[in-house]
This record gives sequence, C-alpha cells and structure tokens, in this order.
Amino acid sequence: MSRLVIVVEKSSDWGSYYPSDNVITAMQYLREPLGGDERTHVVNLCRSYKYLGIGHYVSLLGEARGHRVIPSVRTISDLRKRALYNLDVEDLNQKLGHFLPAGGEDTTDLGILVYFGVTSYPALQDLARQVFETFPCPLLRIEFERDRVWQISAIKPVGLHTLDDTQEDTFAQALDTFSKRLWRKPRTRKPFRYDLAMLVNPKEAMPPSNARALKQFIAAGKDLGIEVDPIQKHDYPRLAEYDGLFIRETTAPDDHTYRFAHKAEREGMVVIDDPTSILRCTNKIYLNDLLRAHKIAVPRSEVLYREDSKQLRELPEKLGFPLVLKIPDGSFSRGVIKVDDLEQLAKAAAHLFQSTALLIAQEFLYTEFDWRIGVLNRKPLYACKYFMSRGHWQIYNHSARGSARSGGFECLKVEDAPPEVVKLALRGCSAIGNGLYGVDLKQTRDRTVLIEVNDNPSIDAGVEDVELGGELYRRVMRELMRRMEAKRNGEVA
Repeated sequence: MSRLVIVVEKSSDWGSYYPSDNVITAMQYLREPLGGDERTHVVNLCRSYKYLGIGHYVSLLGEARGHRVIPSVRTISDLRKRALYNLDVEDLNQKLGHFLPAGGEDTTDLGILVYFGVTSYPALQDLARQVFETFPCPLLRIEFERDRVWQISAIKPVGLHTLDDTQEDTFAQALDTFSKRLWRKPRTRKPFRYDLAMLVNPKEAMPPSNARALKQFIAAGKDLGIEVDPIQKHDYPRLAEYDGLFIRETTAPDDHTYRFAHKAEREGMVVIDDPTSILRCTNKIYLNDLLRAHKIAVPRSEVLYREDSKQLRELPEKLGFPLVLKIPDGSFSRGVIKVDDLEQLAKAAAHLFQSTALLIAQEFLYTEFDWRIGVLNRKPLYACKYFMSRGHWQIYNHSARGSARSGGFECLKVEDAPPEVVKLALRGCSAIGNGLYGVDLKQTRDRTVLIEVNDNPSIDAGVEDVELGGELYRRVMRELMRRMEAKRNGEVA
C-alpha cells in the first residue's frame, strides 16, 4: 500500500517510545532519499519548521521527491501568516464562548494542545478537528485570549521534545490512530499505482451514483491499477494520503464537499469536482450570468431582489406567464416553483425569499423531456433523455406522497443525439472548466437552450451506463489516471 516514515530532528526525541524501523532522523532523511516506486507518507516531527531550517527542508525536499508530507510546505507557510489564519478560523471564534470560561474584565490567556486533530479537552474537540483540517500539522498549540470575549490569538507548531509524560501518551495514541490505515493494510502482490479517494455519503437520499455504480467505479479503477477507496465526511484528515479525489456526493459550496475539494487542490492532488467548478455550477444566478457572458443560449431570465417589490410586479411584462422561480442553489428540481398568475407569483416569491436574498426567474419552456449530455474533459461522455414525472412538469416531483418521484429515461449513443444539443453542451462546459459535468438542455421546435451545467452529474448503474456499460466507468477512471500520471511527472494535466 504505502510506506510510513516518521522523521524526528534528534534520535532522543523518540526516546520515550519503542524503537521502530519507521522512525529516522532528519539528516538521514535528507541525505538518503528513499528510492523505489513505493508511495511514501512522511510525518515530519522536527522541533521547528522555521524557514530554511531542518524541519522546513524535510517537508520541502519530501514534496520534491513526491512524498506525502505532513505538515506540507503550504501549511508551514500558512501558519506563519497570522492574517491568513485569522481569516481561516474567523468562524470558529464564535464557538469559543460556549466552551471557555466567561467573564471578568481582565484579559486571560489559555491554550490547548492538538495531536493530529485530537485534544484532551472534549468540549473543544470539534474546534481542534477544524483547526487541524485547516492546518494539517502533527502537533499544534491553539492559544486563546479574552478581552471581553474569547478568541483565538495564535496557532503554533509544537516540538515533540517539549511534551511531558501524559502528553506523550496522548500523542502516541493520536499517531497510532492517524497512521493505522497505513500500517494495517498488508502489501498486495500487485501493488496499485495510484490511490484514489472517492467521497460518498451512504445516507444521502438522492446521491449522484447508486451503490452498483460505485462498485463499477471501484472495479474499473482496479483494472487500471488504481485503488479506489470510498471515504466519508469524517475521513477529512486522511485526504492527503491519496493521489486524487473523486467526489460522488452532492456538492455545495457551504458544506464539507467543497472543503474536501479545496483541500485536495491545495495539496496538489487531482480532484473531480474541482472547487472552481463547484462554485461556478452550484449557483444558478452566477451560472446564468456566466453563460450569457459567453453568448450561450439560455431561457429568458431575470434576477429578483428581495427588497425590490416593484421588480416583482413588473416581471410578468418581461417574461409572461407561466414562469419559473428558482432558488440559486437548488438541485434535483428542489427549490423550483412554477407560477401561473400574480397571486401565485407573490406567494411563491415570499416563500423562497425566506432562505435567499436573490432569486432567478425564467420563462417556462415545456418539453416532454430534458436532454442530459455528460461531458468529461471537454468531450461528450453519454447522452440521455430524462422524461418529466407523470402528471408533473418536472423530472423530479418532490410532492409525490412525501418522497421524490422521477420520470423515465432513455439512454442513447452520443452520435444519435441532435448535433446542436451536443455542441451547445460542450460550449457550456467550456465556460466552466475541464472536469466531469452533466449539461441539461431543452429543445423546442425552434430553439435549443441550455438550462444548467451540473458539476456532479448523475452516473447511475442502469441509467447513464445503459449504452456504454462498463466502458463508461473505465473512461472516467482513465481520465483520472491520466491526470494523476501528469501530476506525478510534473506535467500539466
């Protein structure tokens, strides 16, 4: 699987623990580069990460050798920039009042140690985890100060040699937990060339890939020499162990899926969906403006502002009835309401404005089905027709007896889809990036318009793979492998 190397500045720093072949000194690591093709994970426990010091060079040269190093050079740099980490943890400061002592006028100082995201203070565990996720570093000290309110005053790396007996025990347990995945897996006869994390949520009601599709991705990766490892939200601290990240969970810019994508990109990993694509695709107002700026045909649209009641009254003159109101970040037809008159418009707008300051209104275009063109790295991958739910004007009917009900589908060869539909889908994706997208389009007798580009498209076994079968999953895995190889060789993916 992978080799774990623990680097200490002096042999005596490991004196309290059992000897291990995994532990070497910094000078040994710097002077004797580890050879071979085996993936190596390095835990840098040097006493200091001062710029151009021994600890800094362990991380710097480790990354140059293609090793996964914690802390990374980026983390070391970020920890030196107080303004940067103040911004990163600004939202955490609000939580401190619930955990730390209240009160007096005098400024009080307090600090806690964090071992691989773990602290001895249960009330501050969530805070410790989030700081470690922001600054992955083996040993950190979070310092707080109070001047009327508690806030984080500093986040500093800590040397292993400074710990007392109790702290050494806590560190050993945290290290064992952190590294257990690397140590517990036996070496396989046929080592995988790459490790790919696939982010999933088994409890998600409407995931982008069903269980059979996830198994197909794993099998396709195995055939190519990629170990595809399903991970979940709680595996965030382990992310840097992998060569790439493939997100198969519905994405949003304000939840953990975006944090996973952002961290993977910062770590230099291959990632689909990349954070830029998530930001560009998940907000319908942003996407509409972006597509119009690229002169891509979209339905007639208006952005509505909660504070502008006059604009709402004038909307029917611009778009007519019926029209559709959408919240910016809805998915799977959620947060979309069709209105037929002024009364329905006012009621629907009032309801949707409770959760957003802006809405998007679009002309209503009825079609029996929507086109979905899957696109991977600016090339068409699959083509599907998604039919409207029976007796409903959308593909998904969320009012159907308390659960979502969808219409039928028809999967086609890409070459059998109308050329103008495929061409428009590719143009839409070119405005977003070179990732994996699902483009929704409508085609009437006289128009073809792009409705939206999805950064995390549905790939379900028995639906999108009907035409290509296992080749669909192999194409996705081949593209991920191509990008991981390019990264390893220092090339542009």
